[in-house]
Amino acid sequence: MSEQEINTLVQADTQLPEQEVTQLPEQEVTEEDNAHPALQGIAKLSLARQIGLMLALAFSVAIGVAVVLWSQTPSYSLLMTDVAEKDAAEILEILDKQGVDYKVETGSGAIMVPTDDVRELKMKLAALGLPRSNSLGYELLDKETGFGTSKSSEALRFQRALEGEIARTITSIQNIKSARVLLAMPKQSVFIRKRKKPSASVIVKLYQGRSLEKNQIESIVHLVASSVPLLEPEQVTVVDQKGRLLNTKDSSDDMYLTSKQFEYKKQIEDHLMSRINNILSPVVGMDGLRVQVSADVDFTVTEKTQEMFNPDLPALRSEQVQEQQSSLSAIQGVPGALSNQPPPAGVAPEIAVGQETSSSAKTPQSASKSAVRNFELDKTITHTRMATGQLRRLSVAVVIDNQRIYGEEGEVISRPYSQEDVNRFSNLVKQAIGYDVSRGDQVTVSNVTFMTPETMEALPEIPLWEQGWFIDLMKQLAAVVVVLLLIFAVLRPAMRTLIGKDPEESKALADDSVQYDKNGVPIAIPAEDGEEDDIQSMETEDLLLLEAPQSYEKRLEYVRKLVDEDPKLVATVIKTWVAENG
Repeated sequence: MSEQEINTLVQADTQLPEQEVTQLPEQEVTEEDNAHPALQGIAKLSLARQIGLMLALAFSVAIGVAVVLWSQTPSYSLLMTDVAEKDAAEILEILDKQGVDYKVETGSGAIMVPTDDVRELKMKLAALGLPRSNSLGYELLDKETGFGTSKSSEALRFQRALEGEIARTITSIQNIKSARVLLAMPKQSVFIRKRKKPSASVIVKLYQGRSLEKNQIESIVHLVASSVPLLEPEQVTVVDQKGRLLNTKDSSDDMYLTSKQFEYKKQIEDHLMSRINNILSPVVGMDGLRVQVSADVDFTVTEKTQEMFNPDLPALRSEQVQEQQSSLSAIQGVPGALSNQPPPAGVAPEIAVGQETSSSAKTPQSASKSAVRNFELDKTITHTRMATGQLRRLSVAVVIDNQRIYGEEGEVISRPYSQEDVNRFSNLVKQAIGYDVSRGDQVTVSNVTFMTPETMEALPEIPLWEQGWFIDLMKQLAAVVVVLLLIFAVLRPAMRTLIGKDPEESKALADDSVQYDKNGVPIAIPAEDGEEDDIQSMETEDLLLLEAPQSYEKRLEYVRKLVDEDPKLVATVIKTWVAENG
């Protein structure tokens, strides 16, 4: 049979489908020609599978869009927390004016802004005085009050204002984030003999990882005590945000003095160490010098009172002299008869008047004299209080590293100091600390190697994962990976599973011997000379390909290609048709 006859038979055989196609409605032909195979597969699905397919597509698209939007959103960091409502409103208003994106957490009320803008926004808010303190100070007194405000209300307002001002002052101390002060001020009265003393409670909130030193706690206590009248430091209690008592009231004066004594001793030692370092570091270098000083300080408190008298320097303080003298008349006797008798006859005196003898002139006399004299001696009263913190002895230990000398080739050579150099260093140390043999001071200077030359190390670089752009890049890459997983791991298998294929078409597509062009048209492979025995098996496959759900034009084109490429195969097929129909 010639090739022309085969073509005639093929055309005659293919006229039947054309006639059948022309008999079909125009709408069905158009749908078969224009509809996409995927849509044709979806149309063949049941209603439940179509709904499931649509939901899977919508869910996958929603996840992809959400991941992409999440990758584009910037990362947020904390800007402010624990802010009063009034301050928070002002801060949000400023952020709105500057066009800054922000988020406010529902539970804590913290304000979150993009990470790159945190520092700049904090500086701007600080320049505007935000956030303001939660506590109010003397601003409360500026507010106008009603005409009927009682005296107790005014006193309460003043107390609140005082508490706010003290809290502001405490907050200015380093490491303290916020503070709250509560004052208990009892009412004073002149009719009460034993008045109650005021007291104060202070709670401080420290920054994360910070703590207060002892001198800072003492300064807070004395600051509060000095701000409130009649308030003593013992009546002030300081507590942190964790409930720990920072100042203890049961500390005695002895313990207080002990801590002060230790600080004084440490100050002496630090001062002497700095003097030694200043005098030796220019000679041996600061890195090649180690100094330790131990000071023995006497903190004994001694008081002495002494009273001394000097007998060699008497002084008359007062004198009282009393002298008494009296004389008696010559006629004496007891008055009586003889006293009334007339005097005897006169007798001429032998001695003229004015020339009486001492015997005739004597008359009885009496005299007394007394004197009282008070003397003051030179007296000295001395009250001496010996000074505390007297330095009794010093012990100094100095270690000096070997000297570094550069060799001829530039290498560093370690060489110990000579004994003369060590003695010279020892004399310098003695002069620096005020060495006193009578006190028993000891100074030891040793030359020991304790440093090894170290190579310079490069500064550590910031890890890649701690840089700001790395997080954004990872978010975008994660979004791309999720989208690709949705497409290739979810959507594509779901589409294949839900759409499905006809059994015969699936069998034909699964056969490796059948190939297709870019339009999806099966391509016939010419049989070789040694493969004529397989013609019978290939006939069935070709027939299946012809009966595949393809359009009439595609099947006709396939038949023409098959006739051009393998006429023998076409002839065999036609013979089979003739034999079956004959």
